[in-house]
Amino acid sequence: MSITLPTESETLPNRADEGALTEEEIRLRNDIRLLGRILGDTVRDQEGAAVFDLVELIRQTSIRFHRDEDKTARRELEAILDGMSASDTVKIVRAFSYFSHLANIAEDQTNIRQMRAGSTAGSAPRAGMLAKTLQHAREEGIDARQLRDFFKTALVGPVLTAHPTEVRRKSTMDREMEIAALLDQRDRVQLTPDEWVQNEEQLRRAVLTLWKTNLLRRTKLNVLDEVTNGLSFYDYTFLHEVPRLYGALEDQLTAEDGSTEELASFLRMGSWIGGDRDGNPFVTAEVLQGALQLHSARVLRYYLDELHELGSELSLASHLAPISDEVRTLAERSPDHSPHRRYEPYRLAVSGIYARLAATATRLKIDAVRAPVGEAEPYDSVHAFKADLDAIHHSLVSTNATVIARGRLRRLRRAIDCFGFHLASLDMRQNSAVHERTMTELIDAAHPGKSYAAMTEDQRIALLTAELRSARPLTSLFVKYSDETVGELAVFRQAAVAHATYGARSIPQCIISMTKGVSDLLEAAVLLKEAGLLGPTGRSAINIVPLFETIEDLQACAKIMDRLLGIPEYRRLVDSRGGVQEVMLGYSDSNKDGGFVTSGWELYKAEIGLIEVFEHHGVRLRLFHGRGGSVGRGGGPSYDAIVAQPGGAVNGQIRITEQGEIITSKYSNREVGRNNLEILAAATLEASLLQPKRVAPHADYLEAMEQLSALAFKAYRGLVYETEGFVEYFWASTVINEIATLNIGSRPASRKKTKAIEDLRAIPWVFSWAQCRLMLPGWYGFGSAVEAWVVQHPENGVAFLRAMYQEWPFFRTLLSNMDMVLSKSALGIASRYAELVPDEALRENIFGRIRAEWHASTDSLLAIMGHDRLLQGNPLLERSIRHRFPYLDPLNHVQVQLLREHRTHDPDEQVLRGIQLTINGISAGLRNSG
Repeated sequence: MSITLPTESETLPNRADEGALTEEEIRLRNDIRLLGRILGDTVRDQEGAAVFDLVELIRQTSIRFHRDEDKTARRELEAILDGMSASDTVKIVRAFSYFSHLANIAEDQTNIRQMRAGSTAGSAPRAGMLAKTLQHAREEGIDARQLRDFFKTALVGPVLTAHPTEVRRKSTMDREMEIAALLDQRDRVQLTPDEWVQNEEQLRRAVLTLWKTNLLRRTKLNVLDEVTNGLSFYDYTFLHEVPRLYGALEDQLTAEDGSTEELASFLRMGSWIGGDRDGNPFVTAEVLQGALQLHSARVLRYYLDELHELGSELSLASHLAPISDEVRTLAERSPDHSPHRRYEPYRLAVSGIYARLAATATRLKIDAVRAPVGEAEPYDSVHAFKADLDAIHHSLVSTNATVIARGRLRRLRRAIDCFGFHLASLDMRQNSAVHERTMTELIDAAHPGKSYAAMTEDQRIALLTAELRSARPLTSLFVKYSDETVGELAVFRQAAVAHATYGARSIPQCIISMTKGVSDLLEAAVLLKEAGLLGPTGRSAINIVPLFETIEDLQACAKIMDRLLGIPEYRRLVDSRGGVQEVMLGYSDSNKDGGFVTSGWELYKAEIGLIEVFEHHGVRLRLFHGRGGSVGRGGGPSYDAIVAQPGGAVNGQIRITEQGEIITSKYSNREVGRNNLEILAAATLEASLLQPKRVAPHADYLEAMEQLSALAFKAYRGLVYETEGFVEYFWASTVINEIATLNIGSRPASRKKTKAIEDLRAIPWVFSWAQCRLMLPGWYGFGSAVEAWVVQHPENGVAFLRAMYQEWPFFRTLLSNMDMVLSKSALGIASRYAELVPDEALRENIFGRIRAEWHASTDSLLAIMGHDRLLQGNPLLERSIRHRFPYLDPLNHVQVQLLREHRTHDPDEQVLRGIQLTINGISAGLRNSG
């Protein structure tokens, strides 16, 4: 007996014609059954048959309740859960949680199989693949030369952030990756009978190890722990697959035009982990320095390992392989005097390069894993390091050994160009209010009698621009500043040290969150000047990036940037940065502020306004999209999101945040990670070169969207900000309080010590609604808006909106994301969370409105899309939910029961642990929840 896969009748009651399962669906089902059987055996062997039987009983009862909101099943479920001991509850939660994790592994393996099938010879390239985009470019008359020129100024920048929605430990992730590799082996390798038995035993060993491993962290992460966790993905994917992606793209272009010219490195990794100070008091100058050193240590050790392997490969003998003068010089300078390598010049050259890089590591206080063969001078720059490897490359190519140069050496040279000595570009971010307080203190001390806080915006701009022109420092050694000001100045000075130590690409951006006006950016400029990163002539070593987050700020951003770019002192700064100005748009806070529909529309309009302003000023716009993992925070398929941008918004350069649990799902597997990087590159190319040729949206569509947004905004604000008692309802009906007890991040959940929605961070806001299965930030207000709009426009009606959906990528992507999020919601389960609200009248009022809006939104969505059911056009996700939710729903039921017990009795450590485990399991089952 084992934990079993739910039957079709259990999970597909509303599907009249399911049809035969495809071969891929059968393979997925078999993988899930295999892992479920192993997990079931593990539970029974370790915890006993009684616990195993209880798991099955809860699963079956939960399915009945989920399928029909069966009241009898509900009562039975409550009775079962009421009768469980705290110890049994924890075991049940762990069983269902691990099944969610294992189902994810099986599903990922299916996606990899399909991805590989689409990449085999003779298969037509699919959307999102570079091959498809290059084919499209050829059809549009864009040749390989034009594409090479495009990439010279292009930038695709995935930026990893430490937002706390990844609840898994690295220890469990490592075991899950082991299980994935074993499943992969079953797919790709023709195993003997003995090898099949061995493979299953290894799977059982990995599952048992998981079962015996803590799902939750016992201690809270600090910032450098988060940095270390983020660096894991460089080992998993980036260091290996970024160079391979470039190689594949170069080969495709070479096949077209015969040129061997190497592409410019346009894909640059970024990070906020260790540099994001907004609301995180633990990110200090010392932490910033620690993060940079961890980055550098990771990449230098990678280079040293690769050089070690390269040296063993390049065994070419001098009498069999001629060499260039440059390689001869490198060999002669090498401290390697081994007689065994006397006639192997390439090995001698690599030994010398290794010795110099090891000396560089020592200078940067990084220990080399292997000692060099002798002493050598450290490299003074990454360019000098790459030049030595370039010499080896040119020597091999010039002596008819190109195929050798195209192996490890090619990948290493590309890695050096992409990652330098810094690995990833670390952004500095701080809230504008902190900069304002710092500037107030500095100005008031330097100009006695003046009050910066009391100045108007015009007065501040005049004063700040004067400071930018002045060669005199604003700070003084004879003034005692507050701890906050001292800390801010220390961070900027540490950034200057980083530039001198690791290169200018180590910290290229200074981001100002909650930007409200021009002075917010000028304040940052003055602080950069104090650290020597910006000179009085206007030359800057760092980009200053405004982050517009609320609906009001999005509406004002074009005017703010228009005025800013008209200020000569600031324009000189932009010109010194290549005439490029980056602007970051915040999806999370704008959604919390105005709802999903209005956030999406205001972001779209903001981009159009910025495009016009930047064209007027002759400045290149680079947009940085602060997207979260969930739809409620701007998430959704990256390719669709990029291609749906208004014409001119991408323009060859884009940066996008990769957040929380999404980082793991996208980049912990090399093959999946490579595919996701390729999607970003393909979408950027598609949106930049091919999309501008498309016709702009019809004026009637823009007007209709404006009206729908206003109606949705009214409905959303009416519930969240204008309904008396809504704050009470939210805190009582979700796990927001309990999320704070999880050791999943270093940053507090709220900006201030209040329960106000305005002060709550967007991440726990969305995460909480996901846990109770309402997903409210991803859809609320849409149904009311459509119903009201149709009443106001009876002559157009739903038919007009259907045409808008079919013809306009922005609206189609908006609805596609809503389709996904509504499909993951479950009103029956959400109703159980609503019962946690003590005030019955408040509960009935608010949940009644939410239920009605959910039905209105679902009905409106299906009518516009022309579908009969949610996810009708997304069979992959529909299949995923079908397999997963029978094991996810019980976790919600247990969570409700534990929340009730935790809140009505004296807090019990085991009960709280049970709640934390359910949060972990539900997050895994939903996959993108924060």
